[in-house]
Amino acid sequence: MNNAIIRMVICFCLILAACGQEEPPSAPPEIQSTGTIVAMGDSLTEGLGVPEEKTYPALLQKALRDKGYDYRVVNAGISGETSSGARSRMEWVLRMKPDIIILETGANDGLRGLDPELIRRNIRDMIDAFTAEGIVVVLAGMRIFPNLGPAYSKMFADVYTDVGGDNAVILIPFFLEGVAGVPRMNQPDGIHPTEDGYARVVEHIFPFVTEAIARHQKQSR
Repeated sequence: MNNAIIRMVICFCLILAACGQEEPPSAPPEIQSTGTIVAMGDSLTEGLGVPEEKTYPALLQKALRDKGYDYRVVNAGISGETSSGARSRMEWVLRMKPDIIILETGANDGLRGLDPELIRRNIRDMIDAFTAEGIVVVLAGMRIFPNLGPAYSKMFADVYTDVGGDNAVILIPFFLEGVAGVPRMNQPDGIHPTEDGYARVVEHIFPFVTEAIARHQKQSR
């Protein structure tokens, strides 16, 4: 067998070997989020006392994905924060490039008996700054325990209904609806929800969040 024939045989074998090889599996495509939701708030958002995956932002993202909404939810909660503290970190939140912000703040102001007018100004300033950037704002309404008197409790609750009356804002009348005052839904402090409590929170706020998503998608067209 001369060299030319040998070379032909070798080439033919290499071709057969190549044909028998399977293509390497391709990497699964990376899931791209349609948008970003930033959950901004205090310990009720951060999820004090429960595992990270049981906080309301984590449960909300799962609920959204289960319903076909590919939005990323970022937990930007800080325990102990007042509305003034939240206002001071607006620029930090804006750097996350949110499409939607769920603003849950003021409960710690109320627990300290701070002036409701201060809370109102802080929330108004944040909403104005966020909407000026084209961000859809969902405002979580809050209520306070009546230990500071009915007059203060009413003024506090009115902050949210007044500010949330703006058409630019989607108002959740009471963030802890079905959770506040229900012992099994709260940790021993009676303030912070349990895992079941946070699941109830997500169930309650879900329609308001999907309304925000619809508004964001309409703005993006």
